[in-house]
Amino acid sequence: MSTNAQLFERAQRVIPGGVNSPVRAFRAVGGTPRFISRALGPYIFDAEGKRYIDYIGSWGPMILGHGHPEVLEAVQKAALEGFSFGAPTEREVELAEEILKLVPSLEQVRLVSSGTEAAMSAIRLARGATGRHKIIKFEGCYHGHADALLVKAGSGLATFGNPTSAGVPPEVVQHTLVLEYNNVAELEEAFKLHGADLACVMIEPIAGNMNFVRASIPFMTRLRELCTQHGALLVFDEVMTGFRVALGGAQSLYAKAIAGFAPDMSVFGKVIGGGMPLAAFGGKRAVMEKLAPLGPVYQAGTLSGNPVATACGLATLKQIQKPGFFDALAERTRTLVQGLDAAAQSAGVPFASDCEGGMFGFFFGASLPQNYPAVMATDKERFNRFFHAMLDRGVYLAPALYEAGFVSSAHSAADIAATVNAAREALKA
Repeated sequence: MSTNAQLFERAQRVIPGGVNSPVRAFRAVGGTPRFISRALGPYIFDAEGKRYIDYIGSWGPMILGHGHPEVLEAVQKAALEGFSFGAPTEREVELAEEILKLVPSLEQVRLVSSGTEAAMSAIRLARGATGRHKIIKFEGCYHGHADALLVKAGSGLATFGNPTSAGVPPEVVQHTLVLEYNNVAELEEAFKLHGADLACVMIEPIAGNMNFVRASIPFMTRLRELCTQHGALLVFDEVMTGFRVALGGAQSLYAKAIAGFAPDMSVFGKVIGGGMPLAAFGGKRAVMEKLAPLGPVYQAGTLSGNPVATACGLATLKQIQKPGFFDALAERTRTLVQGLDAAAQSAGVPFASDCEGGMFGFFFGASLPQNYPAVMATDKERFNRFFHAMLDRGVYLAPALYEAGFVSSAHSAADIAATVNAAREALKA
């Protein structure tokens, strides 16, 4: 049996950094990444046989836990019928219908294979539909690694972003403006300067890539007003929050708080694939019909609507629609977060937390951050110590301060209690 350290050393010889997605390398927290050999319910097991209570859940999609029997049965049946056809199937139509049923702002969707692909395609479609080039995103929101989105804030509102990755030419991001999350004054100034040229604004309504930060109701209200006023499309990136914070996604929460609220386009992933590579972007029919083969905006993918992935996604969506599912999931998540709060208070450690549905986040600081600079001001070193102390006690949290956590319906009251007890010990260590 190979150890985690042996596997990491071996991986680094053949894979850049030893991982196929950077955060997995543990660079943010230090130490050796755990190589996972299997998973069951709320647990994952590493190469050395150690069991962990899993609060990553493959970064969100495992809302039912790992290996849910009905999802597993659907996937096995689909695999027997064929892995991939490169042709339409009835199941992809069924999945599209299911998504539209649950998200009233959508009239059509297109299925793709990853969140990055969905976000990239949504921006291309927004530009094609409006005939404009400029876009707005927010610092701390991550929408995948498409060139136009790997960008940091410019030196002022009159300037556009600078690339944050080598290999992205400055001219590729020259039309991307990066603003501060939850800053209404900056948003208004940006629209004043560039409103007539803006194709879209893309936002994570609850950001999960600067841990867990909500867009405030006043901020979201003003964003919707400005997009409507200037003819820019409001694009909700719900890759993480879709069917995770509520059955109708984060947009259903804002619709309850803001009369008549709806985004113009939405991007989904993670839960809709149940752990398989599957994502989607959608909007009103008038916008979506700009896509090829009906319109001039090109997008294609050999594995789009993959029959095994759609089987997994359909089975997952059917389970989460059962009566009481989200009430129970939200209660489980609140119990975890309240327990962590109490453990930190008992230890005299500054701690702030938030949660919605099956998604949560916490910070070592006196108050909840409202934007990326505030997230960066929280105690990173304490988080790193806490992460390793929890890992040693069999609790697997995201290996970076900047990532949200996820609870599944498979987490039991005993799992939550064990996690809180581990936190109590870890915070006192």
